[in-house]
Amino acid sequence: MHAPEAAPAPPEPAPRSPWWRFALLVLILGAAAGSLLLWSPTAFLRGGLPAGVPGYWLAPAFVTVYALGTLAFLPRPALNAAAGLLLGIQQGTLLAVLGTTLGAAAAFGLGRALGRDALRPFLRGKMLTALDRRFTDQSFRSVLLLRLMPGLPFQAGNYGAAFSGTRFVPYVLATAIGVVPTTAVYVTAAASARRPGSVSFLLSAGVIGVFGLVTLVSLWRAAVARRRATATTA
Repeated sequence: MHAPEAAPAPPEPAPRSPWWRFALLVLILGAAAGSLLLWSPTAFLRGGLPAGVPGYWLAPAFVTVYALGTLAFLPRPALNAAAGLLLGIQQGTLLAVLGTTLGAAAAFGLGRALGRDALRPFLRGKMLTALDRRFTDQSFRSVLLLRLMPGLPFQAGNYGAAFSGTRFVPYVLATAIGVVPTTAVYVTAAASARRPGSVSFLLSAGVIGVFGLVTLVSLWRAAVARRRATATTA
């Protein structure tokens, strides 16, 4: 007698395209940015808690709203200024750094889960490949330098790291450390704005001016490098 033939294995389901996850990411980020038409994180942060809400809710509420503000692409200087006006220098800097780190972690998680597989094939070319290798091999150092560079859009760094091979824990630690200088400067400037002749205000305003100058110089150098690259390949 012949043994009965085994039933053929069912065909494996075709893998889902990563582009549907990327579309979901775009939808989430668009909804977050569009929500600013309905509410203002900076106004909420400046106003503090509504009447009747216990004071111990201030810190977690502030950190959560700050993180949501970064996800909605609200500029961090505006959020930091609100922190300084509401909380002062020390508490404002601490909670602003926590909010920044939480928002960066959330953006990294969204980008890694929903967008990386779709955009990963586009990380080609000599420069992009070298950058991806550096962020993969030296995650902490690369992200720390990224956070210390003034003028670089914060959200661009979040999703650029998520789409690369950056590891999560070094990314979070480097973000928490790297954003301290700029956060402290903007929080101090806002907290001491009522005393424009004070040392803290003058120092913070001067550092902000230096940040702006460094940003302009960086943009100018990038433009020159692009023109040279175009002239070389022409």
